Amino acid sequence: MASGGYGDPSQKIDYVFKVVLIGDSAVGKSQILARFARNEFSLDSKATIGVEFQTRTLVIQHKSIKAQIWDTAGQERYRAVTSAYYRGAVGAMLVYDITKRQTFDHIPRWLEELRSHADKNIVIILIGNKCDLENQRVVSTEDAKEFAQKEGLFFLETSALEATNVENAFLTVLTEIFNIVNKKTLTAGENQTNGNPASLGGKKIIIPGPGQEIPAKSKMCCSSL
Repeated sequence: MASGGYGDPSQKIDYVFKVVLIGDSAVGKSQILARFARNEFSLDSKATIGVEFQTRTLVIQHKSIKAQIWDTAGQERYRAVTSAYYRGAVGAMLVYDITKRQTFDHIPRWLEELRSHADKNIVIILIGNKCDLENQRVVSTEDAKEFAQKEGLFFLETSALEATNVENAFLTVLTEIFNIVNKKTLTAGENQTNGNPASLGGKKIIIPGPGQEIPAKSKMCCSSL
């Protein structure tokens, strides 16, 4: 169970989890971050220059987790920052805009870049942002869900404007990271790794199951409006 206040600076931190936001420019990465980190949304958001990050502290299963969320410009000219940007990341949010097909079509390229630079056990969630613009939708939920299942990703649709599913998306990633870290801690002292998919034996941790259930649980964003 996770709870998500905005953090007491004096609080003891048990874990720091670095999570990166990736995707084309103008899909709403910075707005998703602002909504999660500060519960803000700006209608005149400027393009991100280079790299920036914000933090928020949450409690997951009685442990204090500092989420360090990194945001980068989606423009090609900033792509040189990639290896440093991904270094140490344990979670990634792959964001597209449901009203711009091109941003979804670029997701496989972003995913390939992520997998070539990041740790192989990184927890990834695919996010279809701007689902408040349902009447302008060009990427169907089914297409995105199918892609997420094929690639073993979590998946949610969000609206940074209306705060729909933003908290849920971050908590999904952070809780899964926490669970993996906990399993590794439990198995670190054991010599045998048999039958434990999250052991330290170098096996890839694939997390398809929960991701396929999230949309049903959360009623997929704005479909109930």
